Amino acid sequence: MPTKSKPKKRKKTLVIVESPAKAKTIEKYLGRNYRVIASKGHIRDLPKSQMGIDFDNNYKPKYISIRGKGDTIKELKAEAKKAKDVYLASDPDREGEAIAWHVAHVLNLDQKDKNRVTFNEVTKDAVKNSFKNPRTIDMDTVNAQQARRILDRIVGYSLSPILWDKVKKGLSAGRVQSVALKLVIDREKEIKNFKPQEYWTIDAEFKKSRQTFKGQFWGVDGKKVDLPNNDAVQNILAKIDKKNDFQVENVLKRERRRQPAAPFTTSTMQQEANKRLNYRTRRTMSIAQQLYEGISLGKQGTVGLITYMRTDSKRTSPVAQAEASKFLNENYGKEYAAKGARHFKNQEDAQDAHEAIRPTSVYRTPESLKSVLTTEQYRLYQLIWSRFLASEMTPAVYDTVRADITQNGVVFRTTGSKMKFAGFTKVYDNQQEKNVELPELNDGDKVKLAKSDNKQHFTMPPARYTEASLVHSLEENGVGRPSTYAPTIDTIQRRYYVKLDGKSIVPTELGEIVDNLIEKFFPDIVNIDFTAQLENDLDGIEEGKKNWVKVIDDYYHPFKKELDKADAGIKKVQIKDEPAGFNCDICGAPMVIKMGRYGKFYACSRFPDCRNTKAIVKKVGVTCPKCGKGDVVEKKSKRNRKFYGCSRYPDCDFVSWDKPINRNCPNCGHFLVEKRNKKGPVILCPNGDYKEEQSSEKEAVES
Repeated sequence: MPTKSKPKKRKKTLVIVESPAKAKTIEKYLGRNYRVIASKGHIRDLPKSQMGIDFDNNYKPKYISIRGKGDTIKELKAEAKKAKDVYLASDPDREGEAIAWHVAHVLNLDQKDKNRVTFNEVTKDAVKNSFKNPRTIDMDTVNAQQARRILDRIVGYSLSPILWDKVKKGLSAGRVQSVALKLVIDREKEIKNFKPQEYWTIDAEFKKSRQTFKGQFWGVDGKKVDLPNNDAVQNILAKIDKKNDFQVENVLKRERRRQPAAPFTTSTMQQEANKRLNYRTRRTMSIAQQLYEGISLGKQGTVGLITYMRTDSKRTSPVAQAEASKFLNENYGKEYAAKGARHFKNQEDAQDAHEAIRPTSVYRTPESLKSVLTTEQYRLYQLIWSRFLASEMTPAVYDTVRADITQNGVVFRTTGSKMKFAGFTKVYDNQQEKNVELPELNDGDKVKLAKSDNKQHFTMPPARYTEASLVHSLEENGVGRPSTYAPTIDTIQRRYYVKLDGKSIVPTELGEIVDNLIEKFFPDIVNIDFTAQLENDLDGIEEGKKNWVKVIDDYYHPFKKELDKADAGIKKVQIKDEPAGFNCDICGAPMVIKMGRYGKFYACSRFPDCRNTKAIVKKVGVTCPKCGKGDVVEKKSKRNRKFYGCSRYPDCDFVSWDKPINRNCPNCGHFLVEKRNKKGPVILCPNGDYKEEQSSEKEAVES
């Protein structure tokens, strides 16, 4: 009998994505005729050991395979060789387009072929639809990414050697990170140079029938009046007769409508996650990446829960808006669903390449997914879901009242607000507005003054940046783009140019040295307007309006002149070791204070012969309340959170998150602690038996 020939294996279509997690999800969506593998990010880049740019040949970059990516490249080539077709499905942004281009180069794919597919969400319909309309690689977008990479390499590899030579080895400088550092340092200078201004307020409590309500001094004879000192306060109080009635005037009743915020962009998501969830920017982006790439939902398989998380657009698709409207009508009622499609205005320099960040389906509610998400994933998804749904809801409506309470020309003003209709706040409220109810007030009503309280205050300096407010400032000034905020902030922290004090970003001595040098010798790099214009030029390259070589050329030539001057003009900066004031407990030599990668520390002056080191601890001036022998010192947890412990640890295990002070509770005898809230420091007893608000004057002196 003749032997049957084996059927030939059918060739599969190869799809190359960035992430292994996304590869598994997409392969399930596409079916058995597709093979999906990951490039695991970039596979080619500029070499680390040299500049890698040919300045004499139109800044041609010298790309090499990234170390450690050899096996990945072999796998890509092997799979491409046996594939029927190859599609490049990396992320839908500049980096993703560049990765697709590099992969095409390594696999010798024809750049004229329509082999590039993109999707804004990792869902079955979105992925399948993307393969119906493949396109060629967008070289304008690739060139915009190349231009940014080359500019950053020129700046980094030109400035870093100068910093190594003149300041300290291991330092670096970058184009966007230098602007971020300058913003932090400029804010610190504002705080240090701030001079508090005295001002006073007069708060009053009025009574109508049995109801009381509050008012604040506003002015005299219909004109607004400030109270700069106590004399001005006494002049006002002298005009008031506490025994006589006050009259209600100028009652203004109206309805106020509060509109919902737009769905998240990258920066607003990072800001809200930092404020509400206490997530650092890098952590937020990592969790968002997981939600975008896909979460296993059991029988439903793996599904991407949110749209692409690197975007500066507030736009959402009509399909998503229609689904949100249907969900709201079914679950909240038609009065909560916005009438017609909502449109939010983008910032002027927004690229608007992708939608805003939203859930891929509002029917996947946070509660329905709680069992399959980690706590971090659940909290961020809940934030994104509720923000998007609220953006498609009706406004919150308030009844507001404003009235003047007058006597002898002295005007106190009172305001009240009562929610009439919850609207979008039923799902998401980013202001947490409280109801302030007033008694029924009409023009001509008489009310009595129950009590008054005049207080001294001092103007406060601007707050230090947090990660949230720094991201907001970078975006507001047009510096960087959605993909750069998190790595920029992470870099200046890793280089120890700044450090975190709670949530506040504080510049270090090293950061100030680096900033001073760059500002003096490379003013364009830290010029916010100059950097913002360069970002616009990069956008122009992506839009096909500007030539990438010319953009680099226009930037490089002035920078080269500054570089030549700086190399000759910068004198070596010596970060001298400070005497520590005590001797080494190993060899007896004097100990000194050194500057290290993670800040200052004690070290033996005989280093390297003696390698004794000690951490610098800050005493708070309080004897340990537990053992009575050691000092209470400030420490940092693994997550960089400040806490207080005994200097005799481990012999004494006293620990407190709040700063102990040298006083005991007058009620229970427990030691008191200082806790900081939004209004300032508060002295309280951990047992809840005592609380003491700090005066505004003391706050101003401390700041």
